[in-house]
Amino acid sequence: MPGDADDDMLSWDESVFREESVFEIDHVPETFRHRESQLESLKYALRPAVRGSRPLNTIVRGPPGTGKTTAVQKLFSELRARTEVRTVRVNCQVDSTRYAVFSRLFEGIFEYEPPSSGISFKKLFGQITDRLVEEDEVLVVALDDVNYLFYENEASDTLYSLLRAHEAHSGAKIGVIVVSSDLSLDVIDDLDGRVQSVFRPEEVYFPVYDATEIYDILGERAKRGFHEGVVGDAELDRIAELTAESGDLRVGIDLLRRAGLNAEMRASKTISVEDVEAAYDKSKHVHLSRSLRGLSESERALVRVLAANDGEQAGAVYEAFHEETDLGYTRYSEIINKLDQLGVIDAEYADVEGRGRSRELTLAYDADAVLDRLE
Repeated sequence: MPGDADDDMLSWDESVFREESVFEIDHVPETFRHRESQLESLKYALRPAVRGSRPLNTIVRGPPGTGKTTAVQKLFSELRARTEVRTVRVNCQVDSTRYAVFSRLFEGIFEYEPPSSGISFKKLFGQITDRLVEEDEVLVVALDDVNYLFYENEASDTLYSLLRAHEAHSGAKIGVIVVSSDLSLDVIDDLDGRVQSVFRPEEVYFPVYDATEIYDILGERAKRGFHEGVVGDAELDRIAELTAESGDLRVGIDLLRRAGLNAEMRASKTISVEDVEAAYDKSKHVHLSRSLRGLSESERALVRVLAANDGEQAGAVYEAFHEETDLGYTRYSEIINKLDQLGVIDAEYADVEGRGRSRELTLAYDADAVLDRLE
């Protein structure tokens, strides 16, 4: 009946969303489920800080989208609210050098940014540790996505400075949580020997959520983010199924938001399975989008060259890259290694007749999907 159809349509000032921000990838949910044992392990490591001592250093590992960052943010929020412990989380995808990391620590402690130029690392480091000693404060640093420090060969120097701070400045108490989503990275083995000798961390592992946990978490997120009745059981089932296939909870969270936007495009008060299927084409590339977002201009230029020369030998790709950027082979090789570690490309060695072994470079994603996300 016409009246019934109108009842299912949104008017121009209506929305399917109750609170759209809960579908942002970096939103910290009020309820954080299925990570109780990991939270307890982290609390155990941090407990000495509450008593004024240096906490245990910790490695937090697990695939992307398994709750690692959310766990750290929840605990840091709790520490700030209930204790005198100073906490700073550094996003190493953005701050991928030792100097950048310590600039972020300076900002977290002094609540203003250090001068953009003219201050040496030694002075920056000294001001941070002097303040900690003067105020008798414990600092807990989370190096989130620490793998980016390894990609830039900055991890050993950064960790060495943090872990030796109490020796350089007597009384400075700093604990470190390193968070990595790169399961191929062996954090300890890839550090210099001088760092390995002082870095004896606890390890907390975050496994992929199973199908039941995914359904539970996404259902809770949908309840908070959408008005009642917007998502039915069949639609939520399909979203959970697609998320489980990807192994990344962030795919499901993005999928909920995009499916809601698709419903609104149709002026519908409810999400259909078709809205979900259409949204998945974009949501399935959440990890790719995030990886590309953190690249420098020269790194993005190489990705564009790779898209145009997909499957070619490294030497041929270098010629095209050099022509576009004028950068040398050393920098080119460093970027190739980084893109390979990020999972954006596959760099496989192959035998080339008359030339020995060479790397064959292929994109790990559809070229159009990559180029779309570089724009």
